[in-house]
Amino acid sequence: MVLAGTIAGVAQSGPVQRIGSPQSIISSVVWVGDTAYLSGTMAPVDYPADKARGTPAGYNGDTKAQSIAAIREIEKQLKGVGLGLGDIVQMQAFLSGDPAKGDRMDLDGWNAAYRMFFGTPEQPNKPVRATVQVAQLVIPTGRIELMVVAARPHPAK
Repeated sequence: MVLAGTIAGVAQSGPVQRIGSPQSIISSVVWVGDTAYLSGTMAPVDYPADKARGTPAGYNGDTKAQSIAAIREIEKQLKGVGLGLGDIVQMQAFLSGDPAKGDRMDLDGWNAAYRMFFGTPEQPNKPVRATVQVAQLVIPTGRIELMVVAARPHPAK
């Protein structure tokens, strides 16, 4: 019953607008009313795929470096739709195991990067957050993928 009410509330909260490349199989951002849902975001790859060698695109950096780059990528996406990091209300972090950490997620590296952007004097807002370890990300050398929900601020009444 509560779930049905929640779903109905989302459906009635405003028009749905999907933003993304026509070539992509997913939307990069979906607006529902004043709420923006961003697709999973990783850091931009450090090196491209090499079809001749059969090697995929990938990353050189550790969890902290990839987290910083992914947050900056999210910041660019949000800016493109008129929002900023302070408008993020929910964040989901998917971390793969780091070979340098015995294939366990590097929570310390992730938290160090997160603290650079959230709960700071310049940007005091902190979203609700979930962090889970996954077996592997779509790019094998990837250490983190982030999904966020942001909300357009309303003027105080």
